[in-house]
Amino acid sequence: MYMAEFKLRFGDMKWYVRRIVEASSLEEAEEIAERYAKAMNRGEVRWELSYVIEAERPLLIGKEELEKMGA
Repeated sequence: MYMAEFKLRFGDMKWYVRRIVEASSLEEAEEIAERYAKAMNRGEVRWELSYVIEAERPLLIGKEELEKMGA
């Protein structure tokens, strides 16, 4: 499982969103994420791919994540 982070732009505003990517390799996940960004660029909001990472527990905040952060 992989997670892609995208930077969205609308005029002077900017924010980030993350999406889970189902793929068998990092290269495939990056390709899928790039295609997704291009498909989403049909409106006024501009999507840019920031990065793709392998993620075992994407978007979860639990004891394990807090321990890694030293919190």
